Amino acid sequence: MSVARTLGELRRSPFTEQRLGSRRVKDELRENLMSRLREGSSIFPGIIGYDDTVVPQIVNAILSRHNFILLGLRGQAKSRILRALTALLDPQMPYVAGCEIHDNPYAPICRRCRELVAKEGDATPIAWLTPEHRYVEKLATPDVTIADLIGDIDPIKAARGGHELSSEFTVHYGLLPRANRGIFAINELPDLAGKIQVGLFNIMQEGDVQIKGYPIRLPLDVAIVFSANPEDYTARGKIITPLKDRIGSEIRTHYPATVEEGIAITAQEAWLDRENDRENDRDGSRLHVPKYVREAIERIAFVARDDKKIDKRSGVSQRLPISAIENVVSNAERRALTHREKLIVPRISDIYAALPAITGKLELEYEGEMKGADYVSRELIRTAIAKTFDTYLHGVNMNQVVQWFDLGGEIQLSDNAAAEDVLEGLSQIQGLMEKLGKLNVNTKDSAEMQVSAAEFVLEGLHAHKKIGRNEERVFTAGEKPMKVAEKPSFERDEPGFGRKRGFN
Repeated sequence: MSVARTLGELRRSPFTEQRLGSRRVKDELRENLMSRLREGSSIFPGIIGYDDTVVPQIVNAILSRHNFILLGLRGQAKSRILRALTALLDPQMPYVAGCEIHDNPYAPICRRCRELVAKEGDATPIAWLTPEHRYVEKLATPDVTIADLIGDIDPIKAARGGHELSSEFTVHYGLLPRANRGIFAINELPDLAGKIQVGLFNIMQEGDVQIKGYPIRLPLDVAIVFSANPEDYTARGKIITPLKDRIGSEIRTHYPATVEEGIAITAQEAWLDRENDRENDRDGSRLHVPKYVREAIERIAFVARDDKKIDKRSGVSQRLPISAIENVVSNAERRALTHREKLIVPRISDIYAALPAITGKLELEYEGEMKGADYVSRELIRTAIAKTFDTYLHGVNMNQVVQWFDLGGEIQLSDNAAAEDVLEGLSQIQGLMEKLGKLNVNTKDSAEMQVSAAEFVLEGLHAHKKIGRNEERVFTAGEKPMKVAEKPSFERDEPGFGRKRGFN
């Protein structure tokens, strides 16, 4: 079926006046959401970990035709969820061609479109909007003005058109009117100045806006959604109480509840599929990231969120493991290219090489500031490795490996060394290679896989202080705790107090 290009053609299409005349954008969102619920379709594809918490609350808000706000710390997919709302809009939406606020052809609200429809009738030209064009987003900053959001009178338009300043033809529309018949999103709402937040009252309660004090009223049709960091209420700014009262639903987001959810999010968001972009792909190089490496990286964020040296009010973004794993793979990729290795397998040492992707994402408390971001990050990595080691090798007898170091053995593992060279040294450690079966690695696997697994075992033992390691990555015997001599017991209430009992 051809797309209608005039109002007359539109009347004869499925987009009749009965369907579009009084149907508002919140009704549209509600109807399309109801269809998805009936079909059992995914509401927000790609959003992981919110199926039983955040998504049901968003569904309730849309079914209630509410304006809503997402509250959560950084890196909790708030902006992504808001942008995903466009999937609940119709694939196409007709409007009066040339209209800045995308007027409904059957019920235009701006003066230009009203006069055009009255003059042209069924010949009025029609254009079409896609869902992406019906989503307008603004990052709130303290310098945002009412003119930016609502609009202003443009003297140049008045001069060129010969209009009075009070005429609607002189209006330069702001972002909110341009989102008419769509979704308007404001990110980081508390950063918006209080007097600007007041400017949202009318559109949220009465559904219209006024521009520059002139008697110009626009009954806009728009769904308004917000995002905010809850700590910003008392930090950089706050959401004024009357505006909070007008927001229908307040929905709290959260970080992944389990390491498995975090790994799934990181795998989805991180850029790891590099074969098509690698220049030497014709040589057959490929990437394999062991599960224990993925888990160790993910646990860094989980450990950091519980660490007292990290500012919990700021949070630890999910972007930390995403950036970290990208850097880890890049370090492994660099090593493979240098030594012309066909298989790229990250090692635990590559995680330490990814410190630049970790330190900048941590807001430290006073104690953390005193120790420094590098020190705190290294401790987080070490703790994450220890927890991951326990997941895979808990209860495995490592005494033979530890004794090899206790008897004077040592080995240096550089993150720049070729796998074949490192494997030769690792094979000398008694009992080490036999333990790799717990990681689904054996002597038939590639040298890259064996080296990665063996290094994980040694790093895990170091994290548990079973063996030692210096900054040059030389693994040695661990420091043994000093034995404290048994102290003599004394009794205060007997003669000879101060002398060991049983002796005169």
